[in-house]
Amino acid sequence: MMAETLLMPFQFGFMQNAFLIGLIVSVPAALLSCFLVLKGWALMGDAVSHAVLPGIVLAYMFGLPLLIGAFAAGMTCAITTGYLSGNSRVKQDTVMGVVFSGMFGLGIVLYVAAKTDVDLMHILYGNMLGVDQSELISAGLISLVVAAALLLKWNDLLLHSFDPAQARAAGLPVNLLHYGLLTALSLTIVATLSAVGLILAIGLLIAPGAIAFLLVRKFSTMLWLSVLICMFAMMIGTYASFFIDSAPAPTIILILTAMFIIAFIWRQFQNRKHSTKIAVLD
Repeated sequence: MMAETLLMPFQFGFMQNAFLIGLIVSVPAALLSCFLVLKGWALMGDAVSHAVLPGIVLAYMFGLPLLIGAFAAGMTCAITTGYLSGNSRVKQDTVMGVVFSGMFGLGIVLYVAAKTDVDLMHILYGNMLGVDQSELISAGLISLVVAAALLLKWNDLLLHSFDPAQARAAGLPVNLLHYGLLTALSLTIVATLSAVGLILAIGLLIAPGAIAFLLVRKFSTMLWLSVLICMFAMMIGTYASFFIDSAPAPTIILILTAMFIIAFIWRQFQNRKHSTKIAVLD
């Protein structure tokens, strides 16, 4: 009886789809989070995730696929932010704040004016329990393309994230890497749209890489560890949400937050232990 209760979430089709979409989007989100953490692009992920809303509404109004509208809006936000920060005295984080809040506000205004039958809450917070076959396929294709590109070019992207000037001196196509990373960011947000929504997507794009960064020192290890961390949080969060009757997406983010706190405490303990050992040797 106990085993039957524990396995109950896996007996329902909507829960099986929720587990599957979680595993699918974990890979590109976790890999990308490593580069965003190293490059200091946490706000960029936040900006793009909020800025896709007007693209979704406009795509609905013109009868286009919502994913195309979301991707176009995300790239518009990223390119606009890069241009404004590169051609003004205003710092990049300030420009991002202005651009993403403006586009998010535009999206809300368009949504109210258009009177769509698309549920705003599902766009903002995701709808893992309502994922259909077409969303699984589109998310899978996007995840495959993004993950393959990041893994193939991770050495170049790593150098570009640490030192763009050195990357340029080494003959790497810096502009291509820059906009390629922005494209991967926009595509990943589109893939996670049905899973965790716009607002919570930033958690998937930052937390796995941040946790792995606290636990390991080698970047290649950081990449695969972040994927395992993200998959674990996705599975446990979705599983726990079934029994506590909560939405899967925020439950997943809470688990990632708890894992980050544990990793931070562990790292502090390791640093103190190392400092004590050095003091004893001296």
